[in-house]
Amino acid sequence: MLWRGRRKPKTTKELGRIAEDHATRYLRSRGYRILQRNYTTPRGEIDIIAEHRDALVFVEVKSRTSTEDFDPRDSVTPGKQHRITLAAAAYLRNRDRVTRFDVVEVAITPEGRVEKIDLIEGAFQSSR
Repeated sequence: MLWRGRRKPKTTKELGRIAEDHATRYLRSRGYRILQRNYTTPRGEIDIIAEHRDALVFVEVKSRTSTEDFDPRDSVTPGKQHRITLAAAAYLRNRDRVTRFDVVEVAITPEGRVEKIDLIEGAFQSSR
């Protein structure tokens, strides 16, 4: 996908939204059923909540431009993992489900093309 005549994202928030859109399409193509996006609680936020196989999956989307030299997964720190699991616990209240925490990495070129998408199933465990 190119920026299609639109200006390049100027903020990391805009880039993140674009990456989440790509991640959502990618997950659907892999058999995930998207239940909710941007689930927010006072303790944290979850980018995507989906069902995959028999699990309820909480997905963190990390993006970078192809000019950046780091793995997005490295920014899912133990503190971030803890906030995600707290938000997941709030979502799970009164639900008894097998859960999993995945990370989707989206690399986007400066021209707006998706260079690479990686899915890391079971990227981390609940910190609770």
